[in-house]
Amino acid sequence: MSDDHSSNHDSRRKFSRKLLEVPQDRLRTRRPSGDASRASKTDESPRNSQQPTNRALEYQSVKGKLHERMIDEMNDQAVLSQSDETLEQFVNDFVNDVLETEDWPLNDSERRRLAGDLIEETLGTGPLAVLMGDPAVTDILVNRFDCVYVERFGQLELTDVRFRDDEHLIRIIGRIAARVGRRIDTSSPLVDARLPDGSRVNATLPPVTIDGPTLSIRRFGRRRLTRQDLLRLGMFSSQMHRFMDLIVKERMNIVVTGGTGSGKSTLLGAIAEAIPDGERIITIEDAAELLLTQHHVVRMETRASNIEGKGQITQRDLVVNALRMRPDRILMGEVRAGEALDMLQAMNTGHDGSLTTIHANSPRDAFARLETMVMMAGLELPSKAIREQAVSALNFIIHVRRFDDGVRRIERIAEVTGIENLTPQLQDLYVFQQSGRDSNGIRGEFHATGIIPRIAEDLLARGVELPKQELFGRGN
Repeated sequence: MSDDHSSNHDSRRKFSRKLLEVPQDRLRTRRPSGDASRASKTDESPRNSQQPTNRALEYQSVKGKLHERMIDEMNDQAVLSQSDETLEQFVNDFVNDVLETEDWPLNDSERRRLAGDLIEETLGTGPLAVLMGDPAVTDILVNRFDCVYVERFGQLELTDVRFRDDEHLIRIIGRIAARVGRRIDTSSPLVDARLPDGSRVNATLPPVTIDGPTLSIRRFGRRRLTRQDLLRLGMFSSQMHRFMDLIVKERMNIVVTGGTGSGKSTLLGAIAEAIPDGERIITIEDAAELLLTQHHVVRMETRASNIEGKGQITQRDLVVNALRMRPDRILMGEVRAGEALDMLQAMNTGHDGSLTTIHANSPRDAFARLETMVMMAGLELPSKAIREQAVSALNFIIHVRRFDDGVRRIERIAEVTGIENLTPQLQDLYVFQQSGRDSNGIRGEFHATGIIPRIAEDLLARGVELPKQELFGRGN
């Protein structure tokens, strides 16, 4: 009995989590080392040295066959619904048994990584694990099972990562959705979800996407980017940094606008750092992304309907509920529909200092988008009433843009000053002025327009005097 226990202990140690490191031969760039060259000499097969691609394909084929067999055994033993620890132990025992009792065309390196790869296939993101482990990757875009792109440093590039077939990709998508309580199948072929690390996931199945299932993962890094990080990356100037800190602390209502992938959510989380730690903050999101450092934070997330079409909880439901939770600040990840009306009403009824984001091409376009979304609430409000309420609620609009060189920058910070002839009035306080481009990308500089914001008088009445030359002087 003790011998069996010792044998099991050794096998578990052999295929433990320490072997889940990213295999070097799955990285796109590889430098041969002394150890690697010695390992290649150990495998004298000319097929290994002359046809590494075929060797990798052979390994993928073996792994695929074993994975299918393992899944069948898991289904037979009803293991798939068990905890991660139970599943991991099952995989280790399965691999140990197969390698000891059967003859598979695997070299020593492949045998060592087999358990880790099968665990990743069962619990994680499968072939995408190597990309998820790359901190430089911000987006993973699976167009088909054999076509995977990534974004690195603002630029898209094709990878050599592949799934075996459509069924393999669908299985990974289903696993991601199931782990966060979402469902995706032919009757409901669209899903928005998030991974445990906060990455945002969108997936589709045929017939919505004609060429096969797709998967898009928007990653947010292993840690949240802070204000200082964004300042160092050139997203804004130190002058703009000081001004944004001031208006957040003084409870101004702010909307961050921009296009897809422009960095709206990242910027929202960064400027929210300026909220004093003693205030009660409630965040509302479709997929929870915001990670705040304050202690008094309540995070809320929408829920899709179940298979019977019941149980859906929308952002609008959460906004209405949040107003009953005594919030000092409400942070909404993104306004997309009728919740815009409730958000504007909250800003107009004592919940100052609220922050949100909107898809828009410019600060002025944000008002047109807001008007459209308020109409989606189902109330027949006149256009004049909607615009007046929006102008009354908002103090500042920060517009962020991803430029051609892949760098995200704040293009302008505008103050909402009023409304004339049903047209919202804005004045730019800071702008990014592009002067050209060189081998390093776009050249330009941030500068203040020299305009003193109208809220300066209100702040002075509160006892807050703005350092006007320091904040709004040209060339600072």
